[in-house]
Amino acid sequence: MPAMAVKIERIQIQGLDEAMTENVRVSLSLQDSIGKVVSGRRMAYLVRVAEDETREALEPFGYYSPSITIQRSDRSAPESDTAGVAPRAQATGAAPASREPDPNRPVSITITVRPGEPVKVRNETVAIEGDASDDRYLNEEIDAFLPQPGAVLDHVQYEASKARITRRLAERGYFDADFIAHRVEVTRAQNAADIDLRWSSGDRYDMGPVSFAQTPRQIVRPQLLDKLVYWNEGEYYHQGRLDRLRDSLLKLDYFSAIDIEPRPDEAVTVAEEDGSTSRRVPVTVTLTPAKRSIYTAGVSYGTDSGPGVSFGVERRYVNSRGHKALAQVDWAQNRKTATLQYRIPAFAWLDGWYTASAQFADEQTDYIDTRRVELVGSRSGQYNRKLNLIASIHALRERWAYEYESDGDPDTPVVYRYANYFFPALRAEYADIDDRFAPRRGIGGTVMVRAGSGKGDDSGGDAMFAQAHVRASWFKGLGPSDRLIVRGELGHTFTDALNDLPPSLRFYAGGDRSIRGYNWREVGPRVFDDEGDVAFALGARNVITASVEYERYFAGPWGAAAFVDTGDAFDGGSPDMHTGVGIGLRWKSPVGPIRIDIARGLDDPDSPFTLHLNIGTDL
Repeated sequence: MPAMAVKIERIQIQGLDEAMTENVRVSLSLQDSIGKVVSGRRMAYLVRVAEDETREALEPFGYYSPSITIQRSDRSAPESDTAGVAPRAQATGAAPASREPDPNRPVSITITVRPGEPVKVRNETVAIEGDASDDRYLNEEIDAFLPQPGAVLDHVQYEASKARITRRLAERGYFDADFIAHRVEVTRAQNAADIDLRWSSGDRYDMGPVSFAQTPRQIVRPQLLDKLVYWNEGEYYHQGRLDRLRDSLLKLDYFSAIDIEPRPDEAVTVAEEDGSTSRRVPVTVTLTPAKRSIYTAGVSYGTDSGPGVSFGVERRYVNSRGHKALAQVDWAQNRKTATLQYRIPAFAWLDGWYTASAQFADEQTDYIDTRRVELVGSRSGQYNRKLNLIASIHALRERWAYEYESDGDPDTPVVYRYANYFFPALRAEYADIDDRFAPRRGIGGTVMVRAGSGKGDDSGGDAMFAQAHVRASWFKGLGPSDRLIVRGELGHTFTDALNDLPPSLRFYAGGDRSIRGYNWREVGPRVFDDEGDVAFALGARNVITASVEYERYFAGPWGAAAFVDTGDAFDGGSPDMHTGVGIGLRWKSPVGPIRIDIARGLDDPDSPFTLHLNIGTDL
């Protein structure tokens, strides 16, 4: 080992904020030598270039005239030697004249920076010439360009603004756009910068033909995919049109990979009727089919339903017309459901689906014996990215009997009630959020209205009803790891024949997504046995619930929550609000958010704790 070699232990940077410190650190050649033994000559070179590297690392933040001092200290040297670096040697980055340190004793480098006055924008010219000069959206981008005159010359802002305008030109079909000037002149003596940034947009291109390629095999007819192209050839080019096409293809769920590629280099010049010409950009869409069938299986357990299993199969595409089919069976000890569904793609008016479904449900618990068959025909339509609309027609046949009416006597015959209802329904689903799985900003919810008539045992004729039901959730991020969630629900039934309304058309409260601290459907009108112990929810005319929840995530995907829920299901008058409080565990799992909550109702001193489990989106 050479006698003059030293070992670099650490580098300290003083006088700068966190962002500038990090940029200086990654720019230093010294950084790569930490923990290594270097020769004295190499050490002198690294210290000498460190000043220039530090100066260049500060320029993106607008600091062009910093004062930089570099000190090298050796713990093996006497105290007087470690601090005795002449100011002139410090300014030039030269090594101190003291004796060379012992290579077995590490050396530390301290870089002290006084940034000085920042360079500010004095004059700024940002413009687009050509066809895009009158483009309203591009002019908005120019008006929002940063940094503005009088602001610090932040190169990160400058490059981001420049890149955003360049990208927007391409998104809006100006594929021939190029710079006329892109220059930043800095006058160090005056701490001033002059920006000259101009584009020539060239002509705007138009939408050309769209071709679909399904590889390695064709699974649906090309005519079906052609219906997703909502624009006409020859209309102006915009990347948003292709983004909407991608969304429509994703929602079909036929394909595992979707590649949409505009080809401006293959644009064709077309003569227009008015004598002008346009350049039309062909678009190639390459689609990879997804697995045709999806099989699901699971196990479950519910306090009322008991242990159960579920099985399902979905055919993503039944035939070349893109039809879908679904079969699902949930078989629990006391509650069983079977669902069949058939869907046909719909493109008239709004992208969506025609759906026909049939569901059979049977529930036999200690409190109720009910069975229903429901047939539904619906049409869904995506009004825009935030709003989905569903119109449906329902035919419902339901029978039910409450076990308390037999007084627990097995010899007492069960007296069933029957109802046959036919009604239309409208449903709107709205989501304006930043993340569908774990929103930190925005609002989402549903609005449902339905009305119809039916025959029940007590009505003696047609029993009319109308319902409105609203759910909403508001999300607010509080710092990088916290968020606030506020939920609300309101529902009302208009009818003069509530007793004829089957249980599936009534409102309930209590449970995971209602009022935690109470069991499923525990809150609301109930019946009790002779001892006043056993209760069963009858369902109600109205429902109102509200919830406030605070979440905080710690290291990794784990977090915790505290919440307050309140509400009631009631027939008339004022609601008797039931309130529950609790805490929960949160896990951002690979299959979606998982929430485990422990809660307790406050209305009964002897109320037990309840356990709630939710998997999936917060909406």
